[in-house]
Amino acid sequence: MSALGEAVVDLDAIASNVLTIASVSGTELMAVVKADGFGHGAVQVARAALRAGAGWLGVTSASEALALRSAGITAPTLSWLHRPDDDFDQLIAAGVDVGVSTTTHLHAVADAAHRLGVPATVQLKADTGLSRNGAAGDDWPELVGWARKYEVEGGVRVRGVWSHLTDADVPGSPRLPRQVAVFEEALRVARSAGLDPDLVHLANSAAALTAPRTRFDLCRIGLALYGVDPFGGTRSGQVGLRAAMTLRTTVVNVKRVPAGTAVSYGPGYVTGAPTTLALLPLGYADGLTRAAEGRAEVWLGGRRRPIVGRIAMDQCVVDAGDLPVAIGDPVVVFGPDQGDHPPPTVAEWARWAGTNPHEILTGVGARVARDHLHERAATS
Repeated sequence: MSALGEAVVDLDAIASNVLTIASVSGTELMAVVKADGFGHGAVQVARAALRAGAGWLGVTSASEALALRSAGITAPTLSWLHRPDDDFDQLIAAGVDVGVSTTTHLHAVADAAHRLGVPATVQLKADTGLSRNGAAGDDWPELVGWARKYEVEGGVRVRGVWSHLTDADVPGSPRLPRQVAVFEEALRVARSAGLDPDLVHLANSAAALTAPRTRFDLCRIGLALYGVDPFGGTRSGQVGLRAAMTLRTTVVNVKRVPAGTAVSYGPGYVTGAPTTLALLPLGYADGLTRAAEGRAEVWLGGRRRPIVGRIAMDQCVVDAGDLPVAIGDPVVVFGPDQGDHPPPTVAEWARWAGTNPHEILTGVGARVARDHLHERAATS
């Protein structure tokens, strides 16, 4: 381990998760690799997912889409969040599908296509209840009407109609069937306007696994792609997924201290008995959020031991008790659930921090080195 901390990414786990989800959903899959592949490495994850059979890649921004193209990845890609003054020329020239939610954006995309003399491929997003992006109400008929006009003129091709679910990860939620009904009506309106999309998609990871009515032609998989239970469980193996990331480091200092020793900033933690303190060279700049203070644990010496005192920007302290700890000993912050004494999972870290696993994974900082296992197989 050359860096102070390392995120080991198992690309075989990524591939396995694609196969697992595909076997359940029975649809084509879009591997969502936004935010640098949820912190795992977008290019490496994309290649592994495509190798396993994913047909599409999904990103949020133009820069993310173009980075995939620059890496030589030519697979169908949807980029869905843009400013109306973004450089759509580059996306169109790169063959990236543009997610469109407003007529303002659609006009900008059509103008770029006109300048290039090349039709733009778009996917229209309907707001079915999330109240974020997407067209709702009277805006939707206007959007599909303009899209059809541009399509007839040859400037735009409408490949897809899609939306995003609010709480498919909540079993029995009454909002799910309501959203499906709203989406089906939006699809009817689009088709009545003369559109005939090749791709209709609504399902996210949770819906891909448990909600057949939402699957349509394609399922977009984000969290489950990385082996984390989208239903908030702490054991991803319960749904047949394999966690892909292990965040690890080593002990860089050890000291035996008496009872009554204050640890880290402030008066918040004082040892209650003689104990061994182990210093780790990871802090909140590396993804160990301060919101987890007082609850977070790591795996050290074959056991879970608590992080004590305040987590600093670059380091934190573990109470190792009477374990025989030495400088250089390995530490796992989170990783796959395995063995009789497993390390914490990313879902547990999310629970300790009062957030979701997405935030924990994407919060692993850039100075934490990434080590991609099985990368050669993913590129062959």
